[in-house]
Amino acid sequence: MQDITSRWGVLALAALHDGPHRFGELRRRVDGVSERMLAQTLQRLERDGLVARTVLTQIPPAVEYTLTDLGRATAAPLVALIGVVEHRIDEVMTARAEYDRRTAGAGG
Repeated sequence: MQDITSRWGVLALAALHDGPHRFGELRRRVDGVSERMLAQTLQRLERDGLVARTVLTQIPPAVEYTLTDLGRATAAPLVALIGVVEHRIDEVMTARAEYDRRTAGAGG
């Protein structure tokens, strides 16, 4: 669960939900992730059976990542959740501001 629900795990699964991607493409889609962290995340997701890594026979050599059946089944609800939050982000921001006003000066 930790690999799937980590910040980078969720974002990598969501990016791969759209289809196969090469490493560089994924790095551009997962905003803010370092090359090292993305590599580690993909390796963990591959180990967990969520991501498949395919070495493409071309020059220069390239690697493509795609979701497995388990990865697709896992990514679908994550993508739906991201969609709900994105669609209702104004409500989240309003709730945060109200909370901060209520707790200001109360020690947190």
